[in-house]
Amino acid sequence: MGAGVPTGEKWVFGYGSLMWRPGFPFLERRAARLHGRRRAFCIYSVHHRGTYERPGLVLGLAPGGSVRGAAYRVAESDWTAVYDYLREREQPTETYFEAFKDIVFDDAKAACALVFLSDAKHPQWAGRLTLEEQAVLINGAEGLSGPNIVYLRDLVLHLREEGIHDDGMERLLTRVEELESLGADAPKPALGERIERRRGPRLG
Repeated sequence: MGAGVPTGEKWVFGYGSLMWRPGFPFLERRAARLHGRRRAFCIYSVHHRGTYERPGLVLGLAPGGSVRGAAYRVAESDWTAVYDYLREREQPTETYFEAFKDIVFDDAKAACALVFLSDAKHPQWAGRLTLEEQAVLINGAEGLSGPNIVYLRDLVLHLREEGIHDDGMERLLTRVEELESLGADAPKPALGERIERRRGPRLG
């Protein structure tokens, strides 16, 4: 593990599937908020939820705002194994970079947690898309892990179960479902430009 790992308690912050499917041992789970980043479909997917010919989008943390998620306290004895697991799970194409950021719990206490932030310099960065462009890409995209809309719908449903209303995700799902109802008449993404940007890593 690289330098910069804080001493003391070890925390991991999740804002997507880590909230309901962490996949690693932990001592404690607490609701927490990370400031300075927001939940967004800001990474092109050319493997799990799309292809090079028909890319989709997956979740990341884009600059600005704040995001409510879940923080996990990990035992010191488990930390190296948990870190390695998260590296393998979250970094198949290096579309994120690891950082230790301050998070705030509901009781206003803070901790420093490992978080995977979206890399705006990566070829799969899609953080400048409008909501409509995101919706058009997600609608109809499908990869090895299934349809892109299922990924979005699953996210929103789990957030609701956690008591989290993410207005951006709710609006995006509403628009994608509107496009889905149009069937073959739904607008298609400008694929030529998207494929040009996808040169580089194979997975995502």
